[in-house]
Amino acid sequence: ILPLFSKHKVVHFNRTDTRLANNGIQLDLQKLRCRVNFQGLKFTPEIETLGYKLVRILQDKGPFVALHLRYEMDMLAFSGCTHGCTVEEAEELKRLRYAYPWWREKEIMSEERRQQGLCPLTPEEATLVLQALGFDKDTQIYIASGEIFGSERRLASLRAAFPHIVKKETILDPAELPQFQNHSSQMAALDFMVSVASNTFIPTYYGNMAKVVEGHRRYLGFKRSILPDRKKLVELLDLHQNGTLPWNDFALAVRQVHDKRMGQPFRRRIIPDKPKEEDYFYANPEECLCEGTKCEDLVGPSNSSTLH
Repeated sequence: ILPLFSKHKVVHFNRTDTRLANNGIQLDLQKLRCRVNFQGLKFTPEIETLGYKLVRILQDKGPFVALHLRYEMDMLAFSGCTHGCTVEEAEELKRLRYAYPWWREKEIMSEERRQQGLCPLTPEEATLVLQALGFDKDTQIYIASGEIFGSERRLASLRAAFPHIVKKETILDPAELPQFQNHSSQMAALDFMVSVASNTFIPTYYGNMAKVVEGHRRYLGFKRSILPDRKKLVELLDLHQNGTLPWNDFALAVRQVHDKRMGQPFRRRIIPDKPKEEDYFYANPEECLCEGTKCEDLVGPSNSSTLH
């Protein structure tokens, strides 16, 4: 490894990120992981220059929310989530899923998965949640995502409720994006930079990007990140939309559910022998957040979420 590193300066270990241990690692090594990931690693100069430009444009207009709207075709096809889609759209998503032999799950019960909280919020659901959380029509919202499935038709309710919606494609000059557009990871890097810098970050699905943005924002001083409880939200949304739960009660319930899901300090959840189900180190790097104080003083014993 050393000769390779000396020659290339960077070594890429492919497909190892999800197999890194969360717990039981020496404190100095955990802190090194944070320094590398949240301070040492940088994007290319081209990505950083454009990312900082996006952030400056948004900040010049005032506070903004980064909404990671994970309502993209690949996400919906492979998760099997078709709530709000037409029959034709659902069939299109199913065909895409079958087109990939390596994807094992083919027949998926969409509504069952949604009730379990395993689907991303739809744009329409995200609209109601944002309103319930107290965001008004003047809120500047940056959509951090690729192409939304259903395009502008699915964004109509969100845009009607929040007219100040922007995306990188609408903020930047058309000549600035083509060099990145055929590289989804580079486009995501721009969204990542904006999400980390935002006043409030809200992911509609708790995937890898949402986790790392959450952890980065914790590392920067517990910046506000609202992490939707999708299982509870689906229950509340259905009650409200069938007329059972009036708006004021719905809004109050949504705020109460998320009172402790704003990016505050809390213990990383540890599940012995089930590392895939426990909290991700880079989403909550608590070992790196206790400089100058004891972790117990920071998070408090009552906030422990360790499972035994």
